[in-house]
Amino acid sequence: MIPSSLAVRSLLLLALALAPGCDRSGSAGEAPGAGAPAGPRVDRPAFDSARAFEHLRRQVAFGPRIPGSPGHAAQLQWMKDYLAARADTVVEQPFTHVTRSGRTLRMTNLFARFRPEAQDRVLLVAHWDTRPTSDQASGADRDKPVPGANDGASGVAVLLELADMLKRKPAGIGVDLLLVDGEDYGPTGEDMYLGAKHFAATLPAGYRPFYGVLLDMVGDRTPRFPVEANSQRFAPEVVQRVWSLAQEMGYGDVFPLSDGGQIEDDHVPLNQAGIRTIDIIDFDYGPGNRYWHTPQDVPENTSAESLRIVGEVIAELVYRGG
Repeated sequence: MIPSSLAVRSLLLLALALAPGCDRSGSAGEAPGAGAPAGPRVDRPAFDSARAFEHLRRQVAFGPRIPGSPGHAAQLQWMKDYLAARADTVVEQPFTHVTRSGRTLRMTNLFARFRPEAQDRVLLVAHWDTRPTSDQASGADRDKPVPGANDGASGVAVLLELADMLKRKPAGIGVDLLLVDGEDYGPTGEDMYLGAKHFAATLPAGYRPFYGVLLDMVGDRTPRFPVEANSQRFAPEVVQRVWSLAQEMGYGDVFPLSDGGQIEDDHVPLNQAGIRTIDIIDFDYGPGNRYWHTPQDVPENTSAESLRIVGEVIAELVYRGG
């Protein structure tokens, strides 16, 4: 059963009221960053949004990251080099998938681990591939690949910057960054979420993180992350943890206590594999969602400030011990 908007809001309001240590000075309707100070609350580096935005630009500059394309190969090598210089271990997970049309796709997940010996850990996820066609565009634009500044590059950019923070100052828990391939190939669900499905089917022996957080489309210039219904259904306690922290940090307007609707995404196969995972996702990219799955998904329609807000919330979550 999918919770109604009223039910989701009621459950979250109750959870936040009971959450310990929450400063509710940041209220909905204020500009991002208003209310409680948004600086570090624990001893950790600040999230560098300018550098994160450069990570976003760099990915788009590779061109389309469609499996089998030159941009796909170039980004994979860049991410491998970047993470190898920062994480304790980086595991490549190559896999293949035969699409409904009979095409064989060769793809790779990257699994970067910080403090892999720690039993207490969290999993952070983003997809790095881009969609082959702009199915939400009109006319000849429908045949163009999606640049993927927001849909793909934004979540990866946040996690890559977090990797640099964890290298400079390790967190008190283990942190795993999973960059999944083949999320957006499509056009139907049987040819989507491929990297998450592969990871879920081949979990490391005994792998049981506290929970997972998926970042998808977190770079819109006007960010807003209502509660996604599958997240509330599968992992309400994780929703409570993240949204209460965002409220405490003064980002109640960006993380509103409202129902954003239900979406299929990489978090669903992870939940089905027993990893309680939520999806932080912006359902409305640009005016009337007109940039989603179109050639207009470019850096100019994204924002370093949006990456900063999400990055600060995730960093605070991690450095507080999950």
